[in-house]
Amino acid sequence: MHFELSERGQDYLARVKAFMRDHIEPIEADFWRDVQALNPDGNWRNWQHPPVLEALKAKAKAQDLWNLWMPDAELGAGLSIAEYAHIAEQTGRSLMAPTVFNCNAPDTGNMEVLWRYGSETQKAQWLTPLLAGEIRSVFCMTEPEVASSDATNMQATAIVEGDEIVLNGRKWWSSGIGDPHCKIAIFMAHTPNAEASRHGQHSMVLVPLDTPGVEVQRMLPVFGDFDAPHGHGEVTFTDVRVPVANFIGGPGQGFSIAQGRLGPGRIHHCMRCIGAAEKALELMIDRGLARTAFGKPLLNLGGNRERIAEARIAIDQARLLTLYAAWKMDAVGTFAAMTEISAIKVVAPNVLQMVVDMAIQLHGGAGVSRDTPLTAFFAQARSLRLADGPDEVHKGVIAKIEIAKRDFKS
Repeated sequence: MHFELSERGQDYLARVKAFMRDHIEPIEADFWRDVQALNPDGNWRNWQHPPVLEALKAKAKAQDLWNLWMPDAELGAGLSIAEYAHIAEQTGRSLMAPTVFNCNAPDTGNMEVLWRYGSETQKAQWLTPLLAGEIRSVFCMTEPEVASSDATNMQATAIVEGDEIVLNGRKWWSSGIGDPHCKIAIFMAHTPNAEASRHGQHSMVLVPLDTPGVEVQRMLPVFGDFDAPHGHGEVTFTDVRVPVANFIGGPGQGFSIAQGRLGPGRIHHCMRCIGAAEKALELMIDRGLARTAFGKPLLNLGGNRERIAEARIAIDQARLLTLYAAWKMDAVGTFAAMTEISAIKVVAPNVLQMVVDMAIQLHGGAGVSRDTPLTAFFAQARSLRLADGPDEVHKGVIAKIEIAKRDFKS
């Protein structure tokens, strides 16, 4: 086991760091002020991106800093999961960098689904423009009427009628659906089959968002912020009809596809959390050195030095655990690394939440404003403790695997 990067990985990481230093960091604060000015409320129909985003994407693509997450060297960087993890950490320091490099969720996960499980027709129609950054996508799974921590509770249906699939259901927290470039949804729903297992009765279906019966009802604010122009929508599907060819991998394959989708994505999320935690720690130290109270730098008051030490320990522990999970996925596959994947999904967002909370406290009033990225990082951390499975579900997975090692069935 080793975490050293190949020469190719080192080159990509160095160039990502340079691009972020030279092109993203100098303009990011202004970029988010422009976002707020262009998108002042939850009316997603009028949302738009500042023009500089497309210019930065073009620069990144021209420098071959594009689709860095993609393990296929013909379609992206061709890096291993462990190598890309280091890049994800760097992009996590910025709220806009993942989009600039076409490495943003949920598109990376959706592209991976199409790349691994999509038909050639599906790839040509949807994967190609997603890889080019011409369109965006959304994953519609969570539902408001049920406890979505147990995905088998899903009430939305995908029923085959002749050569069509009829879709009905209500989804929410459909992240990215407010983006003006969002064109395609992956809709996960129940496809009843009395002969199939409990986890063999759900399907993923490609649904163009302009299909009759698809209606975005509203955008949901996260701690009062609509996250424009990305957004998290509540969407209804009423007698939506699409061709049977829009099944991904076939009916009943939803859960097996989801496991393949979520493994690498959780590495990406967790390493971005670690990058955000590093940025928060840097902001905390800078603030503590620049401000004085009661005749001393803030860092010398109230146990702040101990908090910095605690943050450093926690971040490094989280990074090592996540890199180990990434290495194990590369070495033996996703299913052999289920304990580690679940562990990092608990650890990394909690570490980010802890470090950001410390940084907010040291910033005082500025910490809860939009003058720093801290509030956005906090929302990211707290949301990720629910997204892709809440903490409790992942702890349950870990416990089940550990108990099974003792030949006890649970």
